[in-house]
Amino acid sequence: MKRRNFITASAATLPLLALGHELPTPSTRTTKGFVVKANQSRFEEKNLINGSSPNNIKIASKDTDGALSIFEYIGNEKGGPPLHIHPNQDEIFFIVSGHYLFQVGSERYQLQTGDTIFLPRNVPHTFAQVSATGKMFFLFQPSGKMEDFFRTIGNLTTPPKPEIAAKIFEDHDMKIMGPPLAY
Repeated sequence: MKRRNFITASAATLPLLALGHELPTPSTRTTKGFVVKANQSRFEEKNLINGSSPNNIKIASKDTDGALSIFEYIGNEKGGPPLHIHPNQDEIFFIVSGHYLFQVGSERYQLQTGDTIFLPRNVPHTFAQVSATGKMFFLFQPSGKMEDFFRTIGNLTTPPKPEIAAKIFEDHDMKIMGPPLAY
């Protein structure tokens, strides 16, 4: 190839290189509707929090190209996670049954059956189930690494040491900001 032709061809492709980050990626988004039955998980995946409380994926990240994930949590014990942040995700909780205490920033809220709460991204938050049993749906928008986070903590056989918990949160794009709620 002559030098002049090479330079002309190279210059002509430069605008295309600038668009490279905007090229579509293969979609995993589902193209069919589906039903996930009560107390069941998408793709029949089983995940227990603390060995006793099912945390079922209802709508998976791959169903929405990562736009959101929806979970059904069936709480069989009191308690909740440490105070933490999601820098890149909003969370919404809908209480199906039971009583919960939420902290969002410095505000605390009592929630019960039928209540909904919005937790904006990058705001420290946590919750505690204060009734013996409870059930809630919650979603992350966008999905981020939350499905993998719940798989990871679901595989633990004992509560992790603080440094291990911090690493698990970091690996899933979250940061622990303080202890769980006292109730």
